Amino acid sequence: MSESSVEQTNESPSNLIDSFNRQIRYLRLSVTDRCNLRCTYCMAEDMTFLPKSKVLSLEEMAMVGKAFVGLGVEKIRLTGGEPLVRNGIVELSRQLAKLDGLRELVMTSNGVLLDKFAHPLRDAGMSRINISIDSLREDRFKTLTRFGHLSDVLRGIDAARDAGFEKIKLNAVILKGTNDDEVIDLTKFALDKGLDISFIEEMPLGEIDGHIREETAVENRSIREQLEAQFTLESSDFSDRASGPSRYLKIAGSDSKVGFISPMSDNFCASCNRVRVTAEGLLLLCLGNEHSLDLREIVRDDPSLLQQAIVDSMQRKPERHYFDPKDITITRHMSATGG
Repeated sequence: MSESSVEQTNESPSNLIDSFNRQIRYLRLSVTDRCNLRCTYCMAEDMTFLPKSKVLSLEEMAMVGKAFVGLGVEKIRLTGGEPLVRNGIVELSRQLAKLDGLRELVMTSNGVLLDKFAHPLRDAGMSRINISIDSLREDRFKTLTRFGHLSDVLRGIDAARDAGFEKIKLNAVILKGTNDDEVIDLTKFALDKGLDISFIEEMPLGEIDGHIREETAVENRSIREQLEAQFTLESSDFSDRASGPSRYLKIAGSDSKVGFISPMSDNFCASCNRVRVTAEGLLLLCLGNEHSLDLREIVRDDPSLLQQAIVDSMQRKPERHYFDPKDITITRHMSATGG
């Protein structure tokens, strides 16, 4: 991969402060909108994906990552779709991990291909990985993912542990009447493996055909109540200025933490420190709004304008999102948004 024409600067991180005095230190970079699963809460069964010409090349993605790090971003998370289906993902990871000023390169994956990629990613400089797993029951897992095999993910989790990532966290989206009876089992699984786990409220992004969101919604406060009946939860001293939206508690008697990502019932907008770039180069300034900037056009036309365009866009970052499961105002699916 050749060097981009964007020169990394030594400018202060304060260059990425929005109009609500929130400092952006965290970039979620989607490398593809494609996935090898079709999870019912994330995608419709029949999806139309971006043509190759509209997707950023690996060189362009490295250019975008370099521009953000030069402006003070300390953490990049590679997402999708499923990032491991993108050819060249290990080389892109290696390029990004070398950026001066980047403290952490991480990834969110469904785990299906991790038995092949865990060691190469760790060797390339990936420090942590999140793995999505919504059920420990083979038949239910296949229903939730439409055609996935739980055994593939379990092998991926073990491969990630063997590869020696600094931290591995499981992510679970809990749906009423589907997998809400597995909260304890999933948490015990994480504990047995020495991992952290976060529970994520389903978000109304894109039209889906697998269920009616308002009927399957589960608030994290009810999940916490289930956990408190089984475990002793303690305050966590976890603090990272480039951390994501998960609010953590420590599970007493273990090194594991449980996190709650609650965009529906307890939004985290006041402390938002992140932006997303989609696989087609759209800078999304808020998960639940359409405020955006087309970086692909800038990268392909005049990359020297990239950093200033990013700085200027921060003033258009909205104060908060307003999700309503009955009103799908954001038509892009989570797979297109970037995990």
